[in-house]
Amino acid sequence: MSSPQVREATPEDSALILHFINGLAVYEKLADEVDTNEAMITETLFGDNPKAFCLIGEIDNEPVGFAIYFYNYSTWKGKYGIYLEDLFVSPEHRGKGAGKALLVHIAGIAVKSNCGRFEWSVLDWNTPSIEFYESLGARAMEGWDIYRVDGENLEKLANNE
Repeated sequence: MSSPQVREATPEDSALILHFINGLAVYEKLADEVDTNEAMITETLFGDNPKAFCLIGEIDNEPVGFAIYFYNYSTWKGKYGIYLEDLFVSPEHRGKGAGKALLVHIAGIAVKSNCGRFEWSVLDWNTPSIEFYESLGARAMEGWDIYRVDGENLEKLANNE
């Protein structure tokens, strides 16, 4: 077995990316929440002016996982940051370094881009991932909760209702 490799995803990877998204949704017990398809992935990740980026992790040229990230901005640091939207490695390939390789790759992008930070969210019950992230030096942001507006409430807010 060779070392995990990371490459930029291409439009031809859209079906693979959807496969990984569905695998992540099953793992997170949210399979019913996936509301995307291959065409939407192709359009949003590979169309004109994409706002998010995808990497594919491979072992022996076999795709085993993916990461999707995008840039955000820290007003306090006056710098861009990177937010990791999703990281997933197929269960049969966990523990082989692919997840770490994806994180190392994104951290390298952040450093080269002079980003002030690299951050992500993790479900509070996901102990294996929490332990993995902490082993890499990540820390939970105490006192912060994530808020979200979506669906009908997003429409209402946009219409000032």
